[in-house]
Amino acid sequence: MTTVAMIPGAGGDGWFLHPLVTDLRGRGLDAFAVDLPTAGAHDGLAAAADAVVDAIGGRTDVVLVAQSMGGFTAPLVSSRVRVRMVVLVNAMIPLPGETVGEWGEHVGSTEAREAAAREGGYPTEFSDEVYFLDGFAPALVREVARHDKPQSDAVFADSAQFTWPDVPIHVIAARDDRLFPLALQHRVARERLGVEPDVVPGGHLAPLSHPGPIGALIAGYLG
Repeated sequence: MTTVAMIPGAGGDGWFLHPLVTDLRGRGLDAFAVDLPTAGAHDGLAAAADAVVDAIGGRTDVVLVAQSMGGFTAPLVSSRVRVRMVVLVNAMIPLPGETVGEWGEHVGSTEAREAAAREGGYPTEFSDEVYFLDGFAPALVREVARHDKPQSDAVFADSAQFTWPDVPIHVIAARDDRLFPLALQHRVARERLGVEPDVVPGGHLAPLSHPGPIGALIAGYLG
């Protein structure tokens, strides 16, 4: 059975991916999300990669899915574990040697986010309510707050030393992602991987709010 190992974004709580886990299991895949260590002073990229490698264990037919900041952990894992493909969802796509802290300046993410906000008529000042939770039901907003975990500053100074594996790499971008607007994701995927994203409904937390279209794409990639 094909395994789909999923890497969450900042805060490292796999709960944010649980609807996608459920969707993929319904499609006959061995899917799970990894909880990453994020609260300790030394919980950087290496600790995150160790957690994912340990969770994969002896599984051999592995698809690696990474959301948001998990895009920095994915190539570290695929450098250590043989994977069938990599899928990046609303992800930070790194260059070898780049740090998480450098990424935003290198790709112009703040400028892109603020330009999209001005065009869309919502605040340019960042807040979870505007950039992550827009359109969420109150009950889901409360549940998100319960799973909002601290993120160690160590990760932002860590450089990603890796080579992308020689396997298919797919990028999935949410149409209404306010943190990483669609135009930004298209440009970064094209410049850094030479691929065009597949577009799905939803915002930055699309695996939580719109798991079905993402699950369908992943199943389709597997044929």
